Amino acid sequence: MAIKVIVWSENVHEQNDEKVQKIYPDGMHNCIADGLNTDDDIEAKTATLQEHEHGLSAEVINSTDVLIWWGHVAHDKVQDKIVERVQARVLEGMGIIILHSAHYSKIFRKLLGTTCSLRWREAGELERIWVCDPGHKIAQGIDRFIELQQSEMYGEPFQIPVPDEIIFTSWFEGGETFRSGVTYKRGNGKLFYFSPGHETYPIYHQEPIKLILKNAVKWAYSKNRVWLDNYIESPSDPIETISSEKK
Repeated sequence: MAIKVIVWSENVHEQNDEKVQKIYPDGMHNCIADGLNTDDDIEAKTATLQEHEHGLSAEVINSTDVLIWWGHVAHDKVQDKIVERVQARVLEGMGIIILHSAHYSKIFRKLLGTTCSLRWREAGELERIWVCDPGHKIAQGIDRFIELQQSEMYGEPFQIPVPDEIIFTSWFEGGETFRSGVTYKRGNGKLFYFSPGHETYPIYHQEPIKLILKNAVKWAYSKNRVWLDNYIESPSDPIETISSEKK
């Protein structure tokens, strides 16, 4: 059975920026989904900010194995109840992949518990993405490094908790470095943050990037049963008999 993926995007730049429209005429979300759908093990659909409940109804989220999230200029437009819904599913076991400027999204900051701020510069400079963990599932099929001829610089310090794993580190033409591919476990769910993907550059059209996202989906997917929240307000009965002396 194919891994069910939702690629979520604000779909804002595509509506009002001609440069972005030329690079992604069908939207970044559809470009990413199309790349994923070349793999028979993945079934990717899309959702956007403008849809009812941002396209992330309880029914949709509950049937999603992995959610991919791209945001930039409309983080504040995302309803808090949707963020809470997504967080709950991640804790239950849904995988989530956070892309580029979604480092500042509500859902990423909620899951990580920090500001997730960073340094940045949009100068169309070279980015060299180094593979730090060549044995990791997300890095399979990727050479020692990938070069993006034009990219937005993201630089340290990156205000995130210490990652569980650092899969990629980027070097930029201006001299900065950045932890560009990191993983976390939150509850029963796996989280991967991947920084390349500025909207005015054709990054999601590049084959190595498509491969990383396919690998990330397969890594984030959990075959385990859903980890439901079994909190109850009243105390649980003991499994064993407690002696009267300890009561």
